[in-house]
Parts: sequence; C-alpha cells; structure tokens
Amino acid sequence: MNISDAREYAVGWFTLSLINAGLAQCKGRSGLLWWLLSLLLGPIATLLLVVLGPVRAGQ
Repeated sequence: MNISDAREYAVGWFTLSLINAGLAQCKGRSGLLWWLLSLLLGPIATLLLVVLGPVRAGQ
C-alpha cells in the first residue's frame, strides 16, 4: 500500500464516520458519540446503526 492508497482509505473512513453521525442523529442518537465510535469501528458502527432502531420517546 503506497501513501496515495493510505490517504484515500483515510478519507473514506472519515467520510463514513460523518455519514454515521448523521444517521445516528436521524435515529435520535448522539451524533458526536457515534462519530467517535465510527472513527474506531468504521463499517461495524454502520451495521450497528442500521440494526438498532430509533430511540423511543421517554427512554
């Protein structure tokens, strides 16, 4: 893997984390928390967000 490939990988990972933050906010979850989790977990965090339903009122 050369430096250009690594840079593209990092940009993709960061972009996915921003998408996950927006998805989390749409489901009533903390965008900041899920953004940080996404930086660590990447696609696994996306899967968790898709599987987990929205936050119910009163919880």
